[in-house]
Amino acid sequence: MLRQGFNALQAGEIDNAEECCKRVLGAKPDLPEGHFLVGLIALETKQSRMAISAFGSVTILNPRHGAAWAQLAKLYFSVGQTVMADEALASAVKFEDGDPIVHDLLGLIFSLQGDQQEAAKWFTKAASKAPDNPMFLVNHANSEMYLGHLDEAEKGLRKALEIEPESPNAHWVLAGLRKATDYKHVDTLRGLLGGRSRPAQATAFLNYALGKELEDLEDWDEAFRAFARGAAARRTTFDFDEAGEEEMFAAAHTVFTADWLSSKAPGSDSSAPIFVVGQPRTGTTLIERVITSHSQVHSAGELRQFGNSVRRLTRYRGGGRFSEELLRRGSELDGAALGNAYLAATQNMRGNTPRFVDKLPPNYLYVPLILMALPHAKIVHVRRNPMDACFASFKQLFADAYKHSYEQREMARHHARYFHLMQHYREQFGGRYFEIAYEDAASNLEPNARALIEYLELPWEDDCLNFHAQKTAVTTASSVQVREPAHTRSIGRWRRYENHLQAMCEELQKQGVDLD
Repeated sequence: MLRQGFNALQAGEIDNAEECCKRVLGAKPDLPEGHFLVGLIALETKQSRMAISAFGSVTILNPRHGAAWAQLAKLYFSVGQTVMADEALASAVKFEDGDPIVHDLLGLIFSLQGDQQEAAKWFTKAASKAPDNPMFLVNHANSEMYLGHLDEAEKGLRKALEIEPESPNAHWVLAGLRKATDYKHVDTLRGLLGGRSRPAQATAFLNYALGKELEDLEDWDEAFRAFARGAAARRTTFDFDEAGEEEMFAAAHTVFTADWLSSKAPGSDSSAPIFVVGQPRTGTTLIERVITSHSQVHSAGELRQFGNSVRRLTRYRGGGRFSEELLRRGSELDGAALGNAYLAATQNMRGNTPRFVDKLPPNYLYVPLILMALPHAKIVHVRRNPMDACFASFKQLFADAYKHSYEQREMARHHARYFHLMQHYREQFGGRYFEIAYEDAASNLEPNARALIEYLELPWEDDCLNFHAQKTAVTTASSVQVREPAHTRSIGRWRRYENHLQAMCEELQKQGVDLD
């Protein structure tokens, strides 16, 4: 009966799987795998609380169940329960039993944490143990792409598509791997989208892949229509608490002031961290690569460790990655305790150089807390033209972040909140961090790079102009682009789509954002 339940779930027969669960647990309530199946069904039906409860029951009945611990770790990370996620992840690693499914899941979790090197190890294990599993091949290929191994990534994707020709995820990653030069893959994608109906997530993957390749081919109108269809499909898969975001930004304006910062005790004296912050798709990766081309700086990737440290010290158990309550609690922390907690959490990711870069764009929200906790750290805020920034996010399919980016007016209102918050920080903490415009860096790299390196109090090195030659991992949507020299092709790109972006443009202006 248990086997029937798992087979029914795999076939998408949820009602049948649930009935099998009831019969199994009715006969043997203490059977761990029965509760594990309940958890998998809850994941499929997007019932996170039930999934946490079910996998938790598994670990009570069998504390050495690595797969259940891994599922719990991913769930806790996704809802912002950092402390519990840490504990579950440690148990998942300790008790993993060689199952490639668990290996792949651990890769996903470490990737969510920003530890791409560790993620790559687990993805490689999964793909090695199950070389004919298309999902494992795609995740491994994605990891290879981050590491700059584009030929290996393409090889894995081609193999995945031989096994599962309609894999939406494989097609999406493949589209992002190289610039399209013909319509061959476009025609394949159009055929897939014109066939049977698909779940929203699959529809989003295929449309974003299509939009990207059509944009490569400068088929602007068709590209936008594909992006818009992808965004609309993705928007149906989650709820976006815009009211909660408004409250959080309002709290940041109220709480974080120059007077507040001056009242805080000195934080950690470490000067090792360099934070690169801003909106996504605004050139933060370009700036990070310029900095980490320096011999004294290591690229640690997009780390969630600062926010996670705030959560751990405040014992915050609320949902979501950011909230008004989290910012208020964070403002009451001891600066040195927070700084030291962050340094401890990043110990294994900082490399062997004196300095390291943490390039998580949303850390702009934490600029005041960083100033409090790590007053000798450096912060670089990257700005970009608002319309280019908003459209660049709108046409990008993200993993689990930036829920505001799939509807034009929601995207514009979010950007306006960010825009006005950074104005506030500039007024309150001006001079305590460095600001650089993407357009300036892309069009005239050397003087801007020199000013940046000077701010970081590092000696100039010519390698900072050859950032594209770096071999280290790039963990963002820009992983392919930043392996070529700086260019200006993306500046003003939104103008190609101007007729389609009136709602975004109007909303930005309505919110008091200068489009120039």
